[in-house]
Amino acid sequence: MHVPDGFINAPVSAVTGVVAAAAVAVSLRGARRELGGASNALSGGGEKTAPLAGLVAAFIFAVQMLNFPVAAGTSGHLLGGALAAILVGPYTGVLCVSVVLLMQGILFADGGLTALGVNITDMAITTTVVAYLVFRALVKVLPRTRRSVTAASFVAALLSVPAAALVFTAIYALGGTTDVPIGKVLTAMVGVHVLIGIGEAVITALTVGAVIAVRPDLVYGARGLSAPLKLRVGGELIDAPAAPVAPAAPARAGSTRKVWGIGIVTALLLAGFVSFYASASPDGLEKVAHDKGIDAKTTQHASSESPLADYSVKDIGDARLAGGLAGVIGVGATVAVGSGVFWVVRRRRTRPADERTPETV
Repeated sequence: MHVPDGFINAPVSAVTGVVAAAAVAVSLRGARRELGGASNALSGGGEKTAPLAGLVAAFIFAVQMLNFPVAAGTSGHLLGGALAAILVGPYTGVLCVSVVLLMQGILFADGGLTALGVNITDMAITTTVVAYLVFRALVKVLPRTRRSVTAASFVAALLSVPAAALVFTAIYALGGTTDVPIGKVLTAMVGVHVLIGIGEAVITALTVGAVIAVRPDLVYGARGLSAPLKLRVGGELIDAPAAPVAPAAPARAGSTRKVWGIGIVTALLLAGFVSFYASASPDGLEKVAHDKGIDAKTTQHASSESPLADYSVKDIGDARLAGGLAGVIGVGATVAVGSGVFWVVRRRRTRPADERTPETV
């Protein structure tokens, strides 16, 4: 789904860049609340949330390297918006995917730099917003259980991918650089991305389910799902009065570090080793673009001479080693940049009233 330079004309690319910048600005404000809201659940306070959000970004980067076959001559990979939104919240999720897209475009020449606004609008904003709206709607009507969260994750991820295909088609209709009937583009894009959505849904549900099994307090979408106690009075069910309870003990610091460590090791293994066995077939957008002629005016990527272009370290003859090393570098760079961004966001959260200066009260 990474749109290269040349697919969309300059005016529409500029407009999507403005949309993406505005969405990122809004997400920065929203992420302060999301990251701060997790402080009571994590040992050591909210400072643990920044590296955990950075871990989510790194994990998405790693899994995006694992193309899986979906049809003859076509592959797909995780987009990650649904996974990020459910694990760390929709605003933080937009930032997670945006960080991944930025790292891919600059370091690996994957997704055009002039098309960065298009890619953020399509892959970060659309998938995250659609997935989270579907997820929240489902958890409101499903039984309040961990299995319901996992099931809702599956459906939300499944629908987010064809939604992104629809948005790309709309953007192409407004600013496509080739004369291709939009009906053909729509049919081809949605058709193949429904299949890719199934893979997205499986990966998302398995990941969310695995985290819930060991640390449900770390899953943003699982917060507040405990149903209130009901009492039958006069033949009617009413909410029981809340009993005073002692504050819950925070999770052990070692427990959080263990989750982070397992996540990083998993991401490194996926990007550094498993990625070598990923499908080499073009992904959904590449296949449609080639078959329909959308790629006729594709231009050379500004980072095509990067030493990590095409997810391979230049001047290393062994393809497996070059690709694996590039994946490891990508995971490290993404977790570092992502954690740094979220740490700054977390530190700039609104200060409590008793910490404000008289001028700010």
